[in-house]
Amino acid sequence: MPRIGSIVLNVADLGRASGFWSAALGHTPRPGRPEVLAPADGRGPLLWLDEDDRTHLDLWTDSAEEQRAEVERLLGLGATRVEWGTPEGADFVVLADPEGNLFCVIDTAAGG
Repeated sequence: MPRIGSIVLNVADLGRASGFWSAALGHTPRPGRPEVLAPADGRGPLLWLDEDDRTHLDLWTDSAEEQRAEVERLLGLGATRVEWGTPEGADFVVLADPEGNLFCVIDTAAGG
């Protein structure tokens, strides 16, 4: 079963958003990565701030095999594949839920 690994939030001002969400949630920016906010206790999804990407969920899986199985399971539940110009060998698959909301299924073992 995939887990919510990160919530990607589209922002207009990375510095302002990082300061706000860090204070609001008690999250800590990763060293050298102000766009990635981690829960202080290490539990729960990351908040990933992005000035370019759309707001979406990243669902994490532990292997390529699990990723393939979860993509097929989610398609069976009504998700659809989204053409995203995904680079060859990418560690993620872009899907949309039945309402059209985007999400990614990521193979965390790929290390990308």
